[in-house]
Amino acid sequence: MLRQSIRTGMTQVGLALREPEQFAARWETDAPYGLAVWIGLGTTAILGTSLYGITMGLGGGLAAIGTKSLLLSVAAGLAWAIPLPALYILHSLGGSRLRASSTLLAALVTTSWGGLALIASVPINWFFSVAVPAQAPDLLSPTIARAIVMAINLLVFAGVGLSMSDVFRRVMLALETDRPSPPLWFLGLVGAIGAQLFYLFGIFTF
Repeated sequence: MLRQSIRTGMTQVGLALREPEQFAARWETDAPYGLAVWIGLGTTAILGTSLYGITMGLGGGLAAIGTKSLLLSVAAGLAWAIPLPALYILHSLGGSRLRASSTLLAALVTTSWGGLALIASVPINWFFSVAVPAQAPDLLSPTIARAIVMAINLLVFAGVGLSMSDVFRRVMLALETDRPSPPLWFLGLVGAIGAQLFYLFGIFTF
């Protein structure tokens, strides 16, 4: 029974990452997803931020690797969790009939997709985080090397952020087919809070 539940959960998580709109539509029309699905989506998001955080700390030794991995996951999680009640409350005041669980599902699917995108970006950041500082003594100053590594990370986060925005938009439209536009203002809150947390935690300090 447990094995079947886990297998079913993994299948549904795979659907959420491949076809987020279809996954959201099934949530609204079929039976609710089991606990394994929620855990799987959350694990994907945490795994993605943790693995990418490891590459962000490569230049600072083991302590920096562990710290960046943890802080990136915490900052990303808080950036989405803090404004989530506002999304449900203000969206409901605007006429939405979306359930709180559906709102949470939309955010979780989006962050899980973002975690997968960060995992795919790990080789890119790993290469530049290792190769650029290695060439710094001969070709580049340490300041320029750090600036290049920071620029690569900012480009990765910008690309992942834009992709997550598209996923969130598509999921919300699938959940509320009768509404013409999703609450994209929520993504602005996530970005603003995330930027402040990243600065506070020193995520982009290399």
